[in-house]
Amino acid sequence: MKTILKTLVVAVISLSFLSTGFAGDKMKDCVHMKDGKMMMMKDGKEMAMEKEMTMKDGSKIMTDGTMVMKDGKKMSLSDGDMVMMDGTMKKGGMKEGMEDKEG
Repeated sequence: MKTILKTLVVAVISLSFLSTGFAGDKMKDCVHMKDGKMMMMKDGKEMAMEKEMTMKDGSKIMTDGTMVMKDGKKMSLSDGDMVMMDGTMKKGGMKEGMEDKEG
């Protein structure tokens, strides 16, 4: 009985680590400006952004760092600015002290 209980506890703990690991990777999916270049984070891997991307909220991110909102309003990303896949923009998102960027 104790062996079954130990096995069950280990299984539950293992599954909780796995689920938080996958959620953590999803949280990292974004595009960001780094040293004047647009970069994309996908599944924890950083790569150059090679083409325009449309976010879930309808905003578009261009390879030159321009963000065009669904209503047509334009913003420019600065080094460290980050846009999550849902379209949320964070000022200094890839640096410490992340803040929401209002525009």
